[in-house]
Amino acid sequence: MKIYTGRGDEGMTDLRDMSRVSKTSPRIEAYGTVDEANALIGTIRPTGYDDIDGHLERIQNHLHIVQADFANPTPEDEDPVVREEHVEELESWIDEADEELEPLESFVLPGGSDAGAALHHARTVVRRAERRAVDLAGTNPVNAEAIAYLNRLSDALFTFGRLVNRRDGAQVDRPTY
Repeated sequence: MKIYTGRGDEGMTDLRDMSRVSKTSPRIEAYGTVDEANALIGTIRPTGYDDIDGHLERIQNHLHIVQADFANPTPEDEDPVVREEHVEELESWIDEADEELEPLESFVLPGGSDAGAALHHARTVVRRAERRAVDLAGTNPVNAEAIAYLNRLSDALFTFGRLVNRRDGAQVDRPTY
């Protein structure tokens, strides 16, 4: 299979159902931003922590499902879609990480160790992907679980950032007013 087709040279692209849309459509913006988040997460692994690296690998695979979900305006029963169990898996990882952390009592400034700061950066890209998905849902049917997944993923990445920073002994700054 060739990597290039030339079909997108005029600003249009194919959705999963082979319908053509502008590369600036809300659907493309949503799954393109998910793709950006996935690529960014790929730059974070390995963090040096097997549990976090395992979670990030699963998340990258989940994000492919989110992309497929957003790229398919008319999913069929056998098509990949985000399900409630994907969201629940994130919640269980957040809960496990929270057991190792001190309670959060204030905002924190993104930063810390290289991996911790990168996890905070990934969180912000996932938040943008979520905003793009909510925009898409304003005019198109969208799987609500995919949006919930992105919302919970940003929470997970925040928590993983805190956890990695704690394990690395990195200083965490708080905003000053």
